[in-house]
Amino acid sequence: MKIRTSEYFIREVFLSLRRNNWMSVASVGTVAVSLFIFGMFLMLVMNMNKMAESLESQVQINVYLEESVSREDARDIEKDLKEMQGVEKVTFVSKEDAMERFKERLGDQKTLLEALDDTNPLPDAFEVTITRPELVKTAAESIEKFEGVESAKYGQDVMEHLFEMTRLIRIFGFSLMLVLALATLFIISNTIRLTVFARRKEIAIMKYVGATDWFIRWPFVLEGMVLGLLGSMVAAVVLRTAYTGMAEKIYETLAFFPLIPEQPFLTYITIVVVLSGMAVGAIGSAVSIKRFLKV
Repeated sequence: MKIRTSEYFIREVFLSLRRNNWMSVASVGTVAVSLFIFGMFLMLVMNMNKMAESLESQVQINVYLEESVSREDARDIEKDLKEMQGVEKVTFVSKEDAMERFKERLGDQKTLLEALDDTNPLPDAFEVTITRPELVKTAAESIEKFEGVESAKYGQDVMEHLFEMTRLIRIFGFSLMLVLALATLFIISNTIRLTVFARRKEIAIMKYVGATDWFIRWPFVLEGMVLGLLGSMVAAVVLRTAYTGMAEKIYETLAFFPLIPEQPFLTYITIVVVLSGMAVGAIGSAVSIKRFLKV
């Protein structure tokens, strides 16, 4: 592409944006909102997947004993647990120790336990560490059959709910994004259509003097891409700010929460959002040109 031709295309793009300023603002705003929602759902799903993977790789089983189990019986159960195949470590956690841990987790909110008076509803338990993640489910099922064991819990229940929630979020997010993408395409198409209509005589003259179809198309395609780029940049800035703020709040209260680190995660999200915005803008322009330009 020649330099003079490129200059012509760029000049036409910015003249058109200024000519249809309000429609351009509407297009940029719609793209920004659509891509912000898309980015939020994308970050949410990816973090939930990371959380599920973290739970899936968990190799610890919490074994809760029945209230009637004596300390002597608990020692027998501990011996049986240590003899199981795949068990690396067994740690006894008394109900008193469990209550102290619970108070530490509550932090400043431990006053909520005052309603219990001196009652301790927590059971004695064992923390069983398994050598490999793939053995956890089988080991938990076997342990639950032990006499005196009330239940054996690990990340499976939480993980199943997490996967189900992730699936619902994906479906809802995809549906919402589809609606927003159609709205964005509609507004960008109308913005380009106004430009085409205002320049219909000029376009007809260009065709008569031998201008190629792509020479006529390019300014409109570039205009759509610029609208998409501007909207996506707004969305990317808001997304980065929101994720950074959210991460700080989460780490203040849940230091070990398996959140995806900001870098290079936010860089990847920014690239996806910007490319998506430009693609939506180009598609919206192409649809408008094909339907109304008739070149």
